[in-house]
Amino acid sequence: MTDNPFVETTERSELRAAVAGLAAKYGQDYFRECAREGRKTDELWREAGQLGFIGVNLPEQYGGGGAGMYELAIVMEEIAAAGTGLLMLVVSPAICGNIIARFGTEEQKQKWLPGLAEGTLTMAFGITEPDAGSNSHQITTTARRDGSDWILNGQKVFISGVDQADAVLIVGRTEDAKTGKLKPALFILPTDAPGFTYTLIEMELQNPEKQFQLFLDDVRLPADALVGSEDAALSQLFAGLNPERIMAAASAVGMGRFALDKAVAYISDRTVWKAPIATHQAISHPLAQGKIELEMAKLMMQKAATLYDAGDDWGAAEPANMAKYAAAEACVKIVDQAVHSLGGNGLTSEYGLAPMLSLARIARIAPVSREMILNFVAQTSLGLPKSY
Repeated sequence: MTDNPFVETTERSELRAAVAGLAAKYGQDYFRECAREGRKTDELWREAGQLGFIGVNLPEQYGGGGAGMYELAIVMEEIAAAGTGLLMLVVSPAICGNIIARFGTEEQKQKWLPGLAEGTLTMAFGITEPDAGSNSHQITTTARRDGSDWILNGQKVFISGVDQADAVLIVGRTEDAKTGKLKPALFILPTDAPGFTYTLIEMELQNPEKQFQLFLDDVRLPADALVGSEDAALSQLFAGLNPERIMAAASAVGMGRFALDKAVAYISDRTVWKAPIATHQAISHPLAQGKIELEMAKLMMQKAATLYDAGDDWGAAEPANMAKYAAAEACVKIVDQAVHSLGGNGLTSEYGLAPMLSLARIARIAPVSREMILNFVAQTSLGLPKSY
């Protein structure tokens, strides 16, 4: 162990090296081949689970590693840095796993957490709706009581990995019979439940993990499908959204590192007028700037993870959102500059940078747009009037 908070512990350094070794074994070629052939990255996911990487943040008594979001962010960053970013890492162990571990019943923990930790079970997360977008207060998916059961109706959109998930953690709203007020609630919905269907959303992305629209038509769930309290789900929901932002930042940092490494290797080797083009400041300075911005985003991500792991949900919210914003902006700029640094080669299949132009853009849009993060910072950090 070290007393210097800016130097990773031996355990974290060893985890980082081990994950990097696994990711390098597969690499971007494997990831792109899976995307082209319509296959899932099952081999990588399975091996990551067997090595304990997927569930590193989940409690040991349920098969996890007993660590935290700092360690899971290391896993995400290193896998993304090898060109094999796994979107379901953001969803299954980070959002769903954390929520169930903190708010689930003992039966729910026993049923789901060991599989989520091993990677033998995966869970998608259903919050976004066609007419609600980022405004979770306007969710219209409803859950009503029918005896001891729940009946769910509604739609979700841009839900990742449903075709490879065993269940979806659905964000709905219960209707209080006395007041008529709608209250958000979380339900575990098995993907084979009657009345639940989903359709593929065609995307211009080279990614094995797909996006779907969900339809819930009188889906009947037992009473124990409800996670936590139906009256306290808003706080429970945000306990899952902080990890989501941390993992989105880790993914963007990893993608940025991948593109930066590609660019540095190329400009160091590419010679024009008897000198490597890296000697030209017009080429080197934008990449140096990208490196600085990426490292600053990473520090904020680590701050957010440290606060979250200490149990400070509110304290983690500001750095988690800031980290996601900063990492996304740095990643997009680095990918664009990397492509430009390679010239025509930046758009070839050989160098693998062109597909990242669209993948990196996701970081600015999802899971929350940069504009909504700016709204959050303006309102909560600066104390400015709410603008929406």
